[in-house]
Amino acid sequence: MKHRMDDEPAPQALTPGERYVKPRIKKQMDKAARDAALANIDPDRKIVAQLKSDEDDSVLGPLLNLPVGSTIQQLAEIVNQLLQNEDPLPYAFFVDSKELSSTIHEDIIVNQGKSSEEMITITYRPQAVFKVRTVTRCSSSLNGHTEAVLIVSFSPDGSMLATGSGDTTIRIWDLNTETPRHTLQGHSNWVQMLAWSPDAKMLTSGSMDKTIRIWNPKTGKAMGDALKSHTQLITGLAWEPLHLNAQCNRFASSSKDQSIKIWNAITRQVIITMTSHTAPVTCIKWGGSGLLYSASRDKTVRVWDSKDGKLVRVLEGHGHWVNSLAVSSEFLVRTGGWDHTSKKFADAEEAHQAAVERYNTNKGTGPERLASCSDDFTIFLWTPETSKKPIARMTGHMQLVNHISFSPDGRTLASASFDKSVKLWDGFTGKFIDTLRGHVGAVYQVTFSSDSRQVLSGSRDSTLKVWDLKTRKLKMDLPGHADEVFSVDWSPGGDKVASGGKDRVVKIWKH
Repeated sequence: MKHRMDDEPAPQALTPGERYVKPRIKKQMDKAARDAALANIDPDRKIVAQLKSDEDDSVLGPLLNLPVGSTIQQLAEIVNQLLQNEDPLPYAFFVDSKELSSTIHEDIIVNQGKSSEEMITITYRPQAVFKVRTVTRCSSSLNGHTEAVLIVSFSPDGSMLATGSGDTTIRIWDLNTETPRHTLQGHSNWVQMLAWSPDAKMLTSGSMDKTIRIWNPKTGKAMGDALKSHTQLITGLAWEPLHLNAQCNRFASSSKDQSIKIWNAITRQVIITMTSHTAPVTCIKWGGSGLLYSASRDKTVRVWDSKDGKLVRVLEGHGHWVNSLAVSSEFLVRTGGWDHTSKKFADAEEAHQAAVERYNTNKGTGPERLASCSDDFTIFLWTPETSKKPIARMTGHMQLVNHISFSPDGRTLASASFDKSVKLWDGFTGKFIDTLRGHVGAVYQVTFSSDSRQVLSGSRDSTLKVWDLKTRKLKMDLPGHADEVFSVDWSPGGDKVASGGKDRVVKIWKH
């Protein structure tokens, strides 16, 4: 016979047709048990742990006997001592890819249910030394464009913002005063593409009028006439990284005409034309190792040698159009020699040396990784330098994936989809981390803060949202636009966010 528990109320007499529902007390007991477990901490109890590097899986130091009350700050002190770091660095710690947030007792024994008898591997990961503060308010709404704002892009040094619009103009905004500096006129159709040279001295724009223009952002004047070589609208622009080319004079363009061209920005001539795609090219990226990557509606990603334009590899696997690409070294390539300290360089050679040094210090071990996303709802992760086989095929989105972005440290990948969600993936293995839900319309773009601790998304629902990577929760909701947000960008220094969309307004957001 089954005995009723004392704290369970006696069943009441039921009316005909009514079903007896057992009271839910298990959850309360679970919470009570958890609270009791948290309170019941034995200060002398220890666990055996092994520290392991997240970068190369190397073991750090001997097996450690750690008190269960150890905090993540104390673990960071141990790692800094074992690595003999002169300046202590901040670290994040993981057990079974779950990040620790308070103590070993709470995170590992109570929350993960591990026994203090077993040996536990704790993975450590260095974090950015500086912290980007969450943007919380709109500091300026900049009017001027007379049609939708299609693209917003900060300069590599973070001093200027360029915006391209359906009104055929590009505007350069002064970020110190948050006022318009120049209006660049010359295109005769929508301006959908903008790309800054990595030394911030030139800006290229690509338009639906099939031409590319080069501008001097300081004076607001066009550098010569339109570059006419493509026979269809321009779909992508990418500059050669500063650490590979001190002259900073080569950029690539892609078009709906299925071709990719490499240009010399000074002589304004096409150096190389690459044709092998059998459908419009949708996106191009210039990698840190000197390879050029192109995505196309022919369902392939192609890898080119930027020196001679030879086709290196064809990456196949997607079942529909490939929409966007992301490269693990993209942030380093974009910002060149500049970092969050906004330093000034005396000449081009000094900037080049700083870019080389910064790239070599931060690129990490192993080959450069490339991610591609598609209308087939999937994302692929590749190492195009070494193999045409993907590392992972990432599934989970319920509608097309429009945009992807690597975190500046290359460890996390974020994807924006028309299924209204943002998903986070491990940047090395492609393993799924979490889904960020909150938008009530398609998500168009995602980008990371420069310290890799936050993600920003812009959506059809007219809002921007900032997400915390540690808690994987919404950190800040930023309403304010009157219509869809087409483009978002986070400044390289981390202090500003820019957004633009259908309401024709450019907004600057700050802490």
